[in-house]
Amino acid sequence: MQAANGKSVLEGIAIGPLRVVHRAKIVIRDETQSPAADPARELKRFEAARLRAIEQQKTLYDKALAEAGDEIASVFSIHAMMLEDQEFMDSIRELIVSGPHSAEYAVRVSGDRHASVIADLDDAYMAARSADIEDVTQTLLDVLTGRDPDTLQGETPAILVAEDLAPSETVRLDKKLLLGFVTRRGSASSHTAILARSMSIPALVQCDAACEEWNGRMAILDGHTGCLYVDPSPKMLEIFRARRAEDERRQAMLAELRGKPNQTLDGVQIGIEANISGVEDVAAVEANDAEGVGLFRSEFLYLNRNAAPSEDEQFAIYKQVLRRLAPRRVVVRTCDLGADKTPEYMQLAEETNPALGYRAVRICLTRPDFFKTQLRALLRAARYGRLALRFPMLTGPKELAACKALLAKCREELTAEGVPVGPVEVGAMIETPAAVLCADALAENCDFFSVGTNDLLQYTCALDRQNQHLEPFVDMHHPALLRSIQMTVEAAHRHGIPVCICGELGADLTMTEWFLRTGVDSLSVNPGAVLPLREMIRGLDLSAGSGPKT
Repeated sequence: MQAANGKSVLEGIAIGPLRVVHRAKIVIRDETQSPAADPARELKRFEAARLRAIEQQKTLYDKALAEAGDEIASVFSIHAMMLEDQEFMDSIRELIVSGPHSAEYAVRVSGDRHASVIADLDDAYMAARSADIEDVTQTLLDVLTGRDPDTLQGETPAILVAEDLAPSETVRLDKKLLLGFVTRRGSASSHTAILARSMSIPALVQCDAACEEWNGRMAILDGHTGCLYVDPSPKMLEIFRARRAEDERRQAMLAELRGKPNQTLDGVQIGIEANISGVEDVAAVEANDAEGVGLFRSEFLYLNRNAAPSEDEQFAIYKQVLRRLAPRRVVVRTCDLGADKTPEYMQLAEETNPALGYRAVRICLTRPDFFKTQLRALLRAARYGRLALRFPMLTGPKELAACKALLAKCREELTAEGVPVGPVEVGAMIETPAAVLCADALAENCDFFSVGTNDLLQYTCALDRQNQHLEPFVDMHHPALLRSIQMTVEAAHRHGIPVCICGELGADLTMTEWFLRTGVDSLSVNPGAVLPLREMIRGLDLSAGSGPKT
């Protein structure tokens, strides 16, 4: 037996034969100065191929909409727009005329150049988007050369193995014959990975061991662990078939909870929202029936890139998330950089104790122009859904007032510029002992509280989250943490505002009853934890017993 590792796209188990994808190789020669490369003829061929490719994207849009939802379908709308993009298309036309070059050669060279520019932005999300340019380029080449893209699958169900799969290739696949897929390249944030999750297809990406020799061999794809087992023993097959059956039973049971209230047997309700890091997580929010987003970690938009995202770039992302999830509320945590999240372009000085140093609102309030870029983008996007924002690492009402004043200034500036803005709810992150002790004063000046249990434990118990040697001392049920949460809830309710738990503790099923008895109004957790939490809540009866114990 051979075991290989990759990055899991979906928790699930696939069992069956491996089928290595064989694509007909397209050989493109540089026909510069060749009589065959007649510019007029090649331009005509290119234009015909471009129109045919646009029609294909519209067909794929309809198929994706029916099978995987509008987020994935929108990929093919974007692809169609790329085929209309003047700069991209003109670069191909210019190569055809200036060489002269064949249409195939011009498409390949220009496509590679555009994809390379985006991939080199040192941004993981944008690098994944470069795959869309590659997909559009391949579509044009398929049309020009007469290659049939619908020949990846055989006639029997199998786990596909490929160097990579483009979104257009994936959506064309017959789900009845697709048990799962394994690729050497790709990323968990790519459109192909999102498509796999939307279609509930177990998949591994970045599996370096994938090879031609696997073709036809039996395998187990374990999406829970990110492992692929090639030529497993009969006993192992028996074990994993049982696990797969249990997964299926569990998913069917949880699916029945979609649309049902998060209400105990005696009628007590609590909200369940989801935590996300970007647009790519929205499908999981919808699939798991979360009531909204309780934590949008906006700092991830700033990481793995050479410069901070512009106002327009942030606006486009916030707008897309809000429109997708409307009328559900989306709570954006404003930029929480510093400590363990320090992009080089911020030029943050090294600190002896960064967890207690220059981070979150401390950066934002001392770099107001940097902060205003995000606040302006948020205010502009607020028109497209229900937006709330909260400020991280507050220690008292003075910082909250400064943040709100800067938000108000951004609103005034945008209004004066004639730029439409929308309403925004304002909340405070309670993740320092100082914020707990100032909770009454904070509650007087905001619309809601969000408790960050991970940082609150770190600061309450003097435990550096980044220090692995302290792991034995970490107690997420520490009485001081629980008492801090209880004090926060009591202060918030005295002033008529709700409290959300948005740290990892919110998904701890052993704490669910305690949160309900304490009066916590909502929990924000990873999307996959939403339905298990709902199941737990609907099985509780709080009518017996006393209040919370700390």
